[in-house]
Amino acid sequence: MSNSDRLPQYGVVLVTAPAREQAEAIAQALIAAKLAACVSLLPIYSMYTWQGKVERGDEWQLLIKTELSKFAALEAIVHRHHPYEVPEIIALPILAGSLPYLQWISEQVGGAGRE
Repeated sequence: MSNSDRLPQYGVVLVTAPAREQAEAIAQALIAAKLAACVSLLPIYSMYTWQGKVERGDEWQLLIKTELSKFAALEAIVHRHHPYEVPEIIALPILAGSLPYLQWISEQVGGAGRE
């Protein structure tokens, strides 16, 4: 099977942001750059250790649906728009999904799409 015959690998990338406006700005930049097909934004409460101190507070979780081949470019845009020194940027593979939905992801991020 050649590289052009391979099905794309899909994933959900998790990013947190401190405020809804920042989350929306990141989402908009990713969609405009065709690096995300869809970004869902959810309010969350986080607890974590930063510089030896336990931090807690409200954040916004971005659930970014994309092709994993776009990860490096996606990560660069998140870093460009993100206020945190070390933002969460974690890719989780989609192991299975509805074929029409996966095809739609490919169409939105400029992938080949599969008929």
